[in-house]
Amino acid sequence: MSRERNKPWIFRTYAGHSTARESNALYRKNLAKGQTGLSVAFDLPTQTGYDSDHPSAKGEVGKVGVPVSHLGDMRALFEGIPLGSMNTSMTINATAAWLLALYVALADEQNADRGKLQGTTQNDIIKEYLSRGTYVFPPAPSMRLTRDVIVFTTREMPKWNPVNVCSYHLQEAGATPVQELAFALAAAIAILDAVKASGAVEAHAFEEVVGRISFFVNAGLRFVTELCKMRAFVELWDEITAHRYGVEDEKQRLFRYGVQVNSLSLTEQQPENNITRIVLEMLAVTLSKRARARAVQLPAWNEALGLPRPWDQQWSLRMQQILAYETDLLEFGDIFDGSPVIAEGVKELKREAKEELAHIEALGGAVAAVEQGYMKRQLVESNTRRVETIERGEQTVVGVNRFLETEQSPLSGAAGSALTVSKDAEAEQIGRLAAWRASRDARAVAVALDCLRGAAKEGRSIMPASIDCAKAGVTTGEWGFALRESFGEYRAPTGVGQAIRNETSGLDDLREEVNRVSRKLGRRLKFVVGKPGLDGHSNGAEQIAGRARDAGMDVVYEGIRMTPAQIVEAARAQRAHVVGLSILSGSHLSLVREVIERMAGAGLADIPVVVGGIIPPEDAQALREAGVAGVYTPKDFELNRIMADVVRIVEDGAER
Repeated sequence: MSRERNKPWIFRTYAGHSTARESNALYRKNLAKGQTGLSVAFDLPTQTGYDSDHPSAKGEVGKVGVPVSHLGDMRALFEGIPLGSMNTSMTINATAAWLLALYVALADEQNADRGKLQGTTQNDIIKEYLSRGTYVFPPAPSMRLTRDVIVFTTREMPKWNPVNVCSYHLQEAGATPVQELAFALAAAIAILDAVKASGAVEAHAFEEVVGRISFFVNAGLRFVTELCKMRAFVELWDEITAHRYGVEDEKQRLFRYGVQVNSLSLTEQQPENNITRIVLEMLAVTLSKRARARAVQLPAWNEALGLPRPWDQQWSLRMQQILAYETDLLEFGDIFDGSPVIAEGVKELKREAKEELAHIEALGGAVAAVEQGYMKRQLVESNTRRVETIERGEQTVVGVNRFLETEQSPLSGAAGSALTVSKDAEAEQIGRLAAWRASRDARAVAVALDCLRGAAKEGRSIMPASIDCAKAGVTTGEWGFALRESFGEYRAPTGVGQAIRNETSGLDDLREEVNRVSRKLGRRLKFVVGKPGLDGHSNGAEQIAGRARDAGMDVVYEGIRMTPAQIVEAARAQRAHVVGLSILSGSHLSLVREVIERMAGAGLADIPVVVGGIIPPEDAQALREAGVAGVYTPKDFELNRIMADVVRIVEDGAER
């Protein structure tokens, strides 16, 4: 029996590290292995509008992605890769307009037709205020930049997806399936409403704007529920685009999405189990033809341990290729049509998501719900419930809270089981940046930046001026600070309230210990929680701050991207008994050492410091030798035990 096979989805791996040249070598190797699209990870300074030599970039360069400080870096990143025939996804948000400008400038150099460029800029700033934390500007000007990218690409790059509304990080921050549906759709509505209200797109072209909106979602281990969620996304988006925006063309109403499956489910314990988790999560977004992803990128089995090596990424790529080419999945229609179980699951998710959407609409829409802190509070609370179910054993996580007996893994036990970024990469990048500045036409740079400031202040589209800046040699930091002059910066709500929760299950003994030690100290135990550096993944810090508060400690947590100097000042001003630092970007060694050195210089050396993050054993030992009193990694999932440790550390310090 012969059947016509459907085309597979785009195969991607999310990659970028160290330098543009090293990342280019990785891209070309992955493409040679059968990867069909690129997904670029940028480092945190690039994502937040800093040059590699800015003080805030120290220790962060090349750690979680590739540094791109100017057009020269973009050339090196795509050397030997013709942009006219590539499908490139760029995970970039606050600085999306700038990275797209650099990409367009390079395409122009390659004589690639802008009208044929294919790819995606994530450019979903709303979720950055809620989860990933790489925002820079306040919501209103950020939405304006998003609008400018949409209008520009609609006119000049019709095959480009200018926005990839991203619910992936919402689930990573604890979102339930209903919250993921509602919050992502609310963000898409806010974006389309902003474009429509601006009048910058002619009425006849608005359907094309709607048709170019894409989504980037998450798929967890409850894959039947996740499959229902994807079908609910498809149906809800069709209804919204038809009824709210009057889109008649069915093709323009399609829910087009890419996916990275859930990294939150990956465990440091028995990490070989992660392979099974990744495969099951992939099935949720591929089995149902009506709700099948257009592009899939899979994490590597060892991402809870560190940066994946090329071999680890190859393993994840091969999973996709085996499913697409060795099975008969692509030979059939939708195998779930007519299933009463799936139909009921979709119906219930749609009903609850519509209720949540109506509530957000009543608050004034997604931007207002961000500014009021509503959506962030909901995510922190749902993540708290998720963590507690694992702690109590109500949710089984194999190898973590059940089935702990294990053999020694030859994978994670081997030397070099994760990739490390060269210690010289940051210095080399800074050296190249200095050479770039010295070689460019300073007058052309000044003129381009003046035009950029004018566009920002006068409300004109930022894109033409940004492309001119790219071609003149302007740097990422110069672009970012030119816009900071007009737009200012922003600090989003943390979602962590001050009031102790009424739920006290398992906290009675811990609260008594906090009370006992507080009496010994002569005042309430004060815990300053800080996130130094540019890392915006705040889930761990939020959960630690919330649990410490519920245990009866006096907690100070001011959110992400605090400088070491600000954290030390908070410790001094608040008379802290203990300082907790959360760093997930890999820059823990340099940032923690700076905090400890500054505390010693401020006469606070007697205040203990504890640290949490994705920290290899050898780095944990180095931190302890530097004076850190406690180091915690993802395997330390029992928050009450961490809190008991903190109380003990404070008491021991007070006695000394």
